[in-house]
Amino acid sequence: MAKRKLKKFAEVRSFDNCFFLSFEQSQAEGLPLKGNWHKNYFKNNNPIVLELGCGKGEYTVGLAKRYPNKNFIGVDIKGNRIWTGAKTAIEDKMNNVAFIRTRIDNIEACFGDGEINEIWITFPDPQPQLSRIRNRLTNMKFINKYKQILGNGGIINLKTDSASFYEYTGEVVAENKLELLDATNDLYADTTLRDEALTTIKTYYEKKFSDLGFKICYLKFRV
Repeated sequence: MAKRKLKKFAEVRSFDNCFFLSFEQSQAEGLPLKGNWHKNYFKNNNPIVLELGCGKGEYTVGLAKRYPNKNFIGVDIKGNRIWTGAKTAIEDKMNNVAFIRTRIDNIEACFGDGEINEIWITFPDPQPQLSRIRNRLTNMKFINKYKQILGNGGIINLKTDSASFYEYTGEVVAENKLELLDATNDLYADTTLRDEALTTIKTYYEKKFSDLGFKICYLKFRV
């Protein structure tokens, strides 16, 4: 298994749609494409959407196939995970997909101010302790980073099987007077009319937890 991971990690470094940002780079010049994703990579002015903690990139690739008039970038610290989505995008000749291997703490070193239009946070690693939840991707430390790279009216979407994480994020939105656009603690039982992509595109963990009977929560807000 370790050899397989190392092989994937080595291969992903050769992919034209994958980029890498170390801590040292994030503290210095940042990613070379910062502020120039439209001009130097996508070669268009279409909106850019991020998936944070993208894992194997199921949502990044799924959304990119569904919305060819938008650009999608998956971000994850695990290069062997990114391999799956990156390879699929290459094989399917998808020009609106890219991946970045870095810590999300460094996200503002990857993009210029207002360069991003929308963010997805899909099934981050489970950490049920409330003290840990408060240090996760929807606390204000991270949201302030997202604000820097999101354009005016930028949107953040959260999908999770963790009811406590969903509730905590709702509290952050309310306490900081962010604009709540949508919220449900049982996406598949909720009859509200929504974009079909919310239920037709599933990550590995969404499938796993849905099959185990976990309710899927969804929250959408504007920063």
